[in-house]
Amino acid sequence: MKTFLLVISILLIAIVLLQSNKAESGSQLFSGGNSELFNTRKERGSELFISRLTMLLGMTFFIVSVIAEFM
Repeated sequence: MKTFLLVISILLIAIVLLQSNKAESGSQLFSGGNSELFNTRKERGSELFISRLTMLLGMTFFIVSVIAEFM
């Protein structure tokens, strides 16, 4: 069980690092950059797949952690 949890956590870290950066940079925060430019942009293709895979791995990690706690 712990090995499975370790594999899920490593995959989750790798997938989160692969996601595109949607946050504004610090310089745009102070200089008044256009923060509404990408608000209506939808995820498509690989971005959508990575986002859904992150959610799936996160839920799996949570469920396996709860199950491992009570075993």
